[in-house]
Amino acid sequence: MRRLGRIVTCFSLLCASCVPSLTQKPAREANRTTPKNFEGSQDTSNSAQAKWREFFNDPNLNALITSALQNNQELNIQLQETFMANNEVLANRGSYMPRVDFRAGGGLEKVSRYTSKGAADELTGVPEPLQDYMFGFFASWEVDVWKKMRNATKAATFRYLATLEGRNFIITRLVAEIANSYYELMALDNQLEVLDSNIAIQQSALEVVKLQKEAARVTELAVQRFEAEVFKNKSRRYDILQRIVETENKLNFLAGRFPQTLARSSKSFNDLLPKAIAAGLPSQLLQNRPDVTRAELELAAAKLDVQVAKAYFYPSFGMRAGVGYQAFRIKRLINTPESLLYNVSADLMAPLINRNEIKAVYFSANSKQLQAVYEYEKTILNAYTEVANQLSMIDNLNKSFALQTQQVQKLTSSIDISTSLFTSARADYMEVLLTRRDALESQMELIETKKRQLAAVVNLYQALGGGWRR
Repeated sequence: MRRLGRIVTCFSLLCASCVPSLTQKPAREANRTTPKNFEGSQDTSNSAQAKWREFFNDPNLNALITSALQNNQELNIQLQETFMANNEVLANRGSYMPRVDFRAGGGLEKVSRYTSKGAADELTGVPEPLQDYMFGFFASWEVDVWKKMRNATKAATFRYLATLEGRNFIITRLVAEIANSYYELMALDNQLEVLDSNIAIQQSALEVVKLQKEAARVTELAVQRFEAEVFKNKSRRYDILQRIVETENKLNFLAGRFPQTLARSSKSFNDLLPKAIAAGLPSQLLQNRPDVTRAELELAAAKLDVQVAKAYFYPSFGMRAGVGYQAFRIKRLINTPESLLYNVSADLMAPLINRNEIKAVYFSANSKQLQAVYEYEKTILNAYTEVANQLSMIDNLNKSFALQTQQVQKLTSSIDISTSLFTSARADYMEVLLTRRDALESQMELIETKKRQLAAVVNLYQALGGGWRR
């Protein structure tokens, strides 16, 4: 027995020494370092920790998000991926446990008399035809000496956890997309209101110009230009209405339902202030962002895949055993010990020649591990860049909004001035027309900037890893 153990040990060492060296770049540890802060900020508080119900305080928006988290098809598809990954874990877990089967059967055999077996059966009185009945329990077990199957199970577990993080990442994107579309819908409602108000004012101005023409103070050209401006804005109105329909339908689609009118708080849009948001430290992205956590879990699984692939170069140890009864007559089937059967065996097997397939799997596993390293580092870099971009955008949009507000105020007041000057024949009708046009455009742009401000805050919340906590 001791000699057998030595033989097995030497055989294992021989196989281990035959593991090929990697011809391509070997895998390395991932670089997890991040900058110390964002733009010099040392604040450790992080808005990503806030649940989306706390971050958004609009009940209509929260109702849309709630519906989407229950009915969104993409999210439910990802949920099935999670279930399948969990089933793979269960399948791998069963691979390194002993397998026990129950087997029962019966048969009938007639052999030729003019064969050695037939002649022997005739001499010994074996009944003809020969019946055969059997039942028993049979077990097989591959001893997981090199942790091949256990590492495969751990890798499957990491991938299962990665699918959970993948679902969380979809949730963050879904929450942000719904919030941005909701604010876009509110902005479109306000732009439509501004446009309708300006159409009414321009319609009134057109009537004044017509009276001025009758008094021979302006020409038909002025009337035509004012009418053209009214028609242009009426046409523009239908463009906004179409965008409202498409945005509503998009929100309904994300919520997993057919098109319908959505409740929203558009009247309060102008009073909305961009929410103050704390970016925290870049290192917190590693814990808060689901895509970073998912990439880290995929990397851990890829490392284990290399160990699994390497274990195939080593010998495998198997054991088999069985116990049961077998007889050629049913009434003698359970006679003990005459009809009792049992067997026990063990085997050792290792690849020695033509191992190209195993080598290919091993090399590919190493390449995939290195690929996972790069993917993890890319995800961290992308996360930091997204946060930095949104922080900069929020700052620049705040400054732009303040200036645009002043622009709107000046242009709005200039409407009355230009109208008064035109009435007293001290200004040309084109000055009135261009002043009203510029005022309308500035109001529309101010609403657009407000929408972009709100979107930047939502996108920063998503970039920090917020939105998946409930």
